Amino acid sequence: MSRVDPSAALITPNAENRYEVTRADLPLSCPMPGMHLWNSHPRVYLPIEASGEAKCPYCGAMYVLKGEHSHAA
Repeated sequence: MSRVDPSAALITPNAENRYEVTRADLPLSCPMPGMHLWNSHPRVYLPIEASGEAKCPYCGAMYVLKGEHSHAA
């Protein structure tokens, strides 16, 4: 019997500079809920709804809202 590592599905935080998110990801936080937290900065919520883009003040990751703000991507 093989065991699946539950952490294998988690995203490595701060591994990318740009993340595309959808309305399903709101409210947006960095690191996102699906990311490892042990090696990341404190969670901060980012206001992305108005402009379609938000930059994390801790790690500099850029988040782009897909969908109605597709011009921002």
